[in-house]
Amino acid sequence: MRNLDPVHYTSPEIHAGDVSHIFSSTWQLLGPASRLAQRGDYIAAEIAGQKVFVIRTRDGLRAFRNVCRHRGARLLPEGNGRCATIRCPYHQWVWGEDGSLLNVPWWGDDPDFEKSDWALDTVEFDIWRGLLFVAIAPSQPLKAQLGAIIPELQDEPMESFTWMHEERMVFDANWKIYTDNFVEGYHIPGIHPAFHSAIEFDHFETTAHDGMVRMTAPPREGLFYRGKWLWMWPNWTLSLFSGGMNTSRINPIDHRRTELIYNFYFEDTSPEGQAAREKTIADNLAVVREDFEVCIETQKNYESGGYRAGPLSPRHEQGVAYFQKKLVEAAGG
Repeated sequence: MRNLDPVHYTSPEIHAGDVSHIFSSTWQLLGPASRLAQRGDYIAAEIAGQKVFVIRTRDGLRAFRNVCRHRGARLLPEGNGRCATIRCPYHQWVWGEDGSLLNVPWWGDDPDFEKSDWALDTVEFDIWRGLLFVAIAPSQPLKAQLGAIIPELQDEPMESFTWMHEERMVFDANWKIYTDNFVEGYHIPGIHPAFHSAIEFDHFETTAHDGMVRMTAPPREGLFYRGKWLWMWPNWTLSLFSGGMNTSRINPIDHRRTELIYNFYFEDTSPEGQAAREKTIADNLAVVREDFEVCIETQKNYESGGYRAGPLSPRHEQGVAYFQKKLVEAAGG
């Protein structure tokens, strides 16, 4: 097994293909559906540069492209919020919560203009175990994409966890470099020394399944993780810790910048447990941030032309090989 050629991480054209062949056709994790509890609550997000939002309406959830049908402005700012009206900030066009165009101020006399022609473009959405996913043009149902993660987590009490915190981080490396890094534990001794000392690394195991890479290691006393880390095609993760879990979405900003969106969920939401929750979040994020430098420097080496594709470990880099195989398949071979 060999690593992918570095052009796959440095080419703007290949990145455009990723957006078209992967991010436009797969289900993308937006976060907990519980954050859309009241009418007008919304989540607005970018999926590899494509803007979408999901909003709670009188009749349930609806999902749209976050794009004005007039001149293409962004309708709602990224993140979570609440709005009484979907109003374009550019020219003040107004849409109803069903996506229909309601008002076009100061338009003038235009007998050929029909408001019914300019409804918001919809996107697909679905919910699995409290997690909200959207897809611009899905190639398959959500559960088909989830694959092996469904039986993997069937006995985990995910619905008993409450969302408590979101963290966004940006760094200068291709999303595939970061994913290659996430789906193997080979780098743990060198990049995460404290983490390494808290697990039985000799028993670290990586296995690839249907749409999922599972990494496990027996934890030593004091480790906040439970010893299982999961990655799901094409770009989201789930890690378990005592009394909760985190999820992340690995979102490309462009061909050399990546955004991570982490969400944390806890069973104990009491005021007395706040300090423990904050420590768990900080410890998790500290491990994540330790990966940034090696990803950034790897990106530089790939761009320099000084790297030629090397071999992959049959023991520790099965996840890398599986992810890269899925990339090749998505690009049509």
